[in-house]
Amino acid sequence: MTQGRRQEPVSKKISESAVRRLSLYLRALEELDRAGHETVSSGQLGFKCGTTAAQVRKDLSLFGSFGKRGLGYRVEELILAVRDILGLTRPWRVALIGAGRIGSALFEYTGLGHRGFEVVAIFDCDPSKIGQEWGDSIILDVAELERVVRELDVEIAILAVPVEAVQGVMDRACRAGVRGVLNFAPLRLKVPEGVTVKDVNLVIELESLTFALRQSR
Repeated sequence: MTQGRRQEPVSKKISESAVRRLSLYLRALEELDRAGHETVSSGQLGFKCGTTAAQVRKDLSLFGSFGKRGLGYRVEELILAVRDILGLTRPWRVALIGAGRIGSALFEYTGLGHRGFEVVAIFDCDPSKIGQEWGDSIILDVAELERVVRELDVEIAILAVPVEAVQGVMDRACRAGVRGVLNFAPLRLKVPEGVTVKDVNLVIELESLTFALRQSR
């Protein structure tokens, strides 16, 4: 690697907060790149992301050696490195299960495609929705879930289904070969070994926000 960039295999456990900061760093770096900046210091990057230079250096050191002392980081090269760390160097095939309000909002969000998350199938159990066209996709009957997941080699499932159905739907998706699940239902899922689940609970996020607001009084 040039400019002192050296990425090493990750053998240690990385905290969720560190991974979240990597995503913030990536967005800040891309913004700097669009603005024509060739280099950035850890202090500048930390300021843009609401953290410190020391935290930036500590986070990046978890994955190897990047940049040169006194010169900072080459923006373009660090973008490539962080994208590689986050697994964004190739497209990911995604199934969206649930064509309600949350599912519709997620499908319309262009950021998924820009990051390489390709929604290749949409499922629902509502007869009034099955067969509808969403862009270039057609909403499929969830009864076809296993067959379609296998045929399209789906790797990630986004679950936007009612809480009473989410465990059963996830079980079916995992048996068909899904390895990652993003769950929007307020329920802690039981998953088989080798499957990773991330829960998105809006109420918990709001409670965290109100806690922060209360502490700042």
